[in-house]
Amino acid sequence: MNPSVQLNDVFDLLKVLIREPSVVGAEHAFFRVLQRELEERGAKVTWYEGLLVAQGSRPQSAMFSAHIDRHGLICTGPNEFQYAAFVAGNRSDLLGNSVSEQLMAKIVDRFDATPVMAYEPWSGAYRGKGQIASAHVCERRNNLIFTLDGLEHLVAGTPVAFADRLTVGPDTISGQLDNVLTAAFLVHLFSLGFEGTAFFTAQEEAGKSWRYLLEWFRRFGSSTNRLVVVDTSPYPDRAAADQQHLVLRNKDANAAFDLELTGQLQRLCQQSGYQASFKDQFIEQHNRELQAQGLEPQSLGSTEMGRIVAASNGMVTGTTLQIPTTGYHTMEETAAIAACEAFLQVLCKVAEIPA
Repeated sequence: MNPSVQLNDVFDLLKVLIREPSVVGAEHAFFRVLQRELEERGAKVTWYEGLLVAQGSRPQSAMFSAHIDRHGLICTGPNEFQYAAFVAGNRSDLLGNSVSEQLMAKIVDRFDATPVMAYEPWSGAYRGKGQIASAHVCERRNNLIFTLDGLEHLVAGTPVAFADRLTVGPDTISGQLDNVLTAAFLVHLFSLGFEGTAFFTAQEEAGKSWRYLLEWFRRFGSSTNRLVVVDTSPYPDRAAADQQHLVLRNKDANAAFDLELTGQLQRLCQQSGYQASFKDQFIEQHNRELQAQGLEPQSLGSTEMGRIVAASNGMVTGTTLQIPTTGYHTMEETAAIAACEAFLQVLCKVAEIPA
């Protein structure tokens, strides 16, 4: 499949963004890059703690949110590095209901020899490169502990990103897509004349991004605020991921989503000829199979949308629109180009932009 002209523009932007580090808890430098790209496309950009807000001429017309933090490491001592998401979260949000926690033991072996780069968290200045020598789960600290080759000089508090670039194949793209992929789509919307609001949140992987969003809605929102959170959605293999172009949800582990808005997205998918599935139904079916085998069920997942719905007492409602991927939380997370095309088309329809 040949991606459309617009999709090529998104991929060109994504190639730039994916090279910029944005480790959980150290996203400031990436916000600077986003500000430049957004303002070049005519958006009004405002910074808040943990949040960058880009607005067009009709900010209430449609609201989207994408988190911009990516997994990486943080130096916590002499040649000792921990998984940044769990350090940034101060472990206060490790409730056992996130997919990240449940997958921690499974992904520990995926990082051997992965190239990494260190940077200054505010300026983004380059501090050196290296590679992961080893990784293990420390049960006492409930975290992944890493040792690195080539970055022994770093001091505690220095973020270390997985060195990454986008790979575009005949039918798929791959890289550390979660969640720079859908963030790139939101930036591109302003190139197409988007007049609404796009939120870019920090520390989603640490379970904190919803707090920054809710603070904004409490200060500037209306009495009814409907939000579409965009992200990637992990599947175990390509066969499972390719069963649908796009992924919707009725709920997550925290709350039920906006049924009307979810139904609207489902209808837009159907009218455009795209296959959409519901991730919560997929997980529930899988859990029935696991329970039949006497195995532990899988979490429904803890999303930014579910957290803000649960905490806002009705002030914020909404739903999610996600791109199915494989290779979750690795440098080879992969999405189908057909899914990216569908995502762009549906996103434009929600935003009332001719695509």
